[in-house]
Amino acid sequence: MNTFATRLRAALAGLSFLCAAAAASAQPFSFVALGDQPYGPPAQSYPPYRALIDRINQLDPAFSVHVGDFKAGSTLCSDEEFANQLAHFQRYTGAVVYTPGDNEWTDCHRANNGPYNPLERLGALRQRFFTEGRSLGQRPIAVENQSRLMPAHARYIENQRWQHQGVVFATLHIVGSNNNFEIRDPAAVAEFFDRDAANAAWLEATFEQARRADAQALVLAFQADVFELKTPYEDFPGWSGFQRIMDRTLLPLAQRWGRPVLVIHGDSHKFRIDQPFSFDRKPLTNVTRLIVPGERDVRAVRVSVQPGGSFGFELVAAGEGAAAAK
Repeated sequence: MNTFATRLRAALAGLSFLCAAAAASAQPFSFVALGDQPYGPPAQSYPPYRALIDRINQLDPAFSVHVGDFKAGSTLCSDEEFANQLAHFQRYTGAVVYTPGDNEWTDCHRANNGPYNPLERLGALRQRFFTEGRSLGQRPIAVENQSRLMPAHARYIENQRWQHQGVVFATLHIVGSNNNFEIRDPAAVAEFFDRDAANAAWLEATFEQARRADAQALVLAFQADVFELKTPYEDFPGWSGFQRIMDRTLLPLAQRWGRPVLVIHGDSHKFRIDQPFSFDRKPLTNVTRLIVPGERDVRAVRVSVQPGGSFGFELVAAGEGAAAAK
């Protein structure tokens, strides 16, 4: 017994040394975050968006993350539009990781969107934009997909995870329009509950992976602005589609973990960096939020990461150098 205990202590000490060495050897890097674009008719919106992609290619980030809404909420959810946006993702000379927004599927029942069946459009997104094991872009990076790691949530190929320089990254399929929790369609409600459970399981597993890897920081990306007010005719009165995933899952996990967490989302189109989250009536000072610009504001954000998990932010515009965010 004593021999076993001695060996166990030695093994744990060796593991702690390796984790500390990995953290110490981490190098600074940058990645780009963007979303809610291109918006509008192709002739108007595609050229500036393509110019922004060209600028991102010049910066040569470790990878880019698009947080969804690759079309406006008032434009067609057509196969042609999907093909055009897939071509845009393949315009990135590096890797780009994409997570869906509501404009691509939940809102496609609108007359000016087609109309289309939202669940059919969701299936088309999964088939066209996601491949197990790798991202989009001309130099894709390796990713883990929930569909492969969790058989109970086998349809959620869009929930992805990867690591870079001691930082764990993950996408979550959390969208606007109250996360598709809408009274108009029982099928939408059933879809919401299934996806909400998958997102919760993916978050728990991601924090556990970050803990096991002794990660210096965690970055989570999704589309929805969870604070945005919704109109009563769209949603269940008094019930938020974000309550479980945020208040019961993400925030308590972040509070327990204690290390830096960066939450990136779009949806509200206004560039912002803040710390709006709290748990158990206490501010979560380890959780920072980045809202990427979008809609008419065709810019991206370059996020720099320093060893130890500190973040810096720069706005990126087509044809210009990056401007430091204040």
